[in-house]
Amino acid sequence: MKSVVLLSGGLDSAVGLACAAEDGEVSLALTLVYGQAAAAGEVRAASLLADHYGVPHEVVYLPFLARLLPPAMSGGEGLPEPELAELDDPEAAERLAGSVWVPGRNALFLSVGAAYAEKLGAQAVVAGFNAEEARSFPDNSADFVAAMTQALGYATRGAVRVICYTQHLDKKGIVRLGRRLELPFSLIWSCYRSGTAMCGRCSSCLRYRRALEEAEKE
Repeated sequence: MKSVVLLSGGLDSAVGLACAAEDGEVSLALTLVYGQAAAAGEVRAASLLADHYGVPHEVVYLPFLARLLPPAMSGGEGLPEPELAELDDPEAAERLAGSVWVPGRNALFLSVGAAYAEKLGAQAVVAGFNAEEARSFPDNSADFVAAMTQALGYATRGAVRVICYTQHLDKKGIVRLGRRLELPFSLIWSCYRSGTAMCGRCSSCLRYRRALEEAEKE
């Protein structure tokens, strides 16, 4: 199977790339830049990961989407720095999700990926979603993946489908899968900010750190 991988450089998409490389041929890794504060870190990480797997890498710019970003996503202003316990509290998790929600983003990303896939003769676009965040982000859910696959069946002549190797796993499970595939974790950028190092305080950093620590105990 040939695929195009949506690669942000974070844990989920990095494991998705590793799975896709094991499963077949990755025609291209795509990183989307849309005004997010983490863009520099994501592009750097994605480029390193693509190089590690010997996959062509392209950055696609979607500047219009910047107008729809909440302040926490565009400049880091007001980005929540929650306590670890808040990640699993339903009300707190909803507030955290709302602070970084970008309407239509994943549907748009999958459509862009599918367009590239069809052009390159690939059968699938690979996304990195997870069951943990699907509780607060409906566009991470298995239902969303199924619905987008159905829609892309009409939007592409080759009926490009969506594949998500991680959608039924929580972050700890994704770390375990990444270790089995010998993923280079040192290349990952799982942070809502950019800089020389991940901030360690945003919800993305906390989920990643917790997953690493929990997987280490097993």
